[in-house]
Amino acid sequence: MKNLVIDIGNNRTKLGLFENANLVAKEVLSADQQTKILEWLTNHQPKNIILSTVGQPLPAELEQQIRSSSLYFIKLSQDTPLPIQNQYQTPETLGKDRIAAVIGASVHFPQEHCVIIDAGTCITYEVLHARKGYLGGNIAPGLYMRYKAMHEFTANLPLVENEEVLHIIGYSTKSAMQNGGQLGCLYEIEGFVADMELKIGQLNVILTGGDADFFAKKMKRKIFVHHNLVLEGLNKILSYNVERLE
Repeated sequence: MKNLVIDIGNNRTKLGLFENANLVAKEVLSADQQTKILEWLTNHQPKNIILSTVGQPLPAELEQQIRSSSLYFIKLSQDTPLPIQNQYQTPETLGKDRIAAVIGASVHFPQEHCVIIDAGTCITYEVLHARKGYLGGNIAPGLYMRYKAMHEFTANLPLVENEEVLHIIGYSTKSAMQNGGQLGCLYEIEGFVADMELKIGQLNVILTGGDADFFAKKMKRKIFVHHNLVLEGLNKILSYNVERLE
């Protein structure tokens, strides 16, 4: 069974082709390349399609072409049935990428406690309970957002690039800002994970997002990095709903 996953973010569109649970092809598109989705439909002829968007929606004509090209189509919404319990109190405001990442973690670690950290523009923290499902999470500024905020909301601080720092104390304004951004994120991640361990017990920590590798190599605990976690979660949602129809 071929599934096509379309994940539209704020700046990029990710396409993932799955054969059952296996990701067999992937492509990342810029906003002006979205018509390439039609090439994927022609070349791969997926049976089932799921569309998730947290950014600008697809043009209506393009979405209709995608919808009509498959046997089964889902546009992910708050009303879409999920394979795990969702305890978030405002599901209508829950980012689709957030819940997809949680479900992706449940694929890798079924019936286990997990903290899922998506280190991108923002850093999101999600808690998956082995029995109670998705408990909720937190949202914080990401690394580059912190650098940009320090620059834009002060008179004299520069906009710094993310470079490896070697000392815990900054030895210049540039390294002080880099330390503040990096260590602030790192201590926040480690502190959140430690608090969750005290609250729910032993857990898996999964990192995804653009800065996942950067933070993973700096952490002292065992970390799982899964860059395709959101795609895998969306595929699980799609498969779950297809199975409900059978």
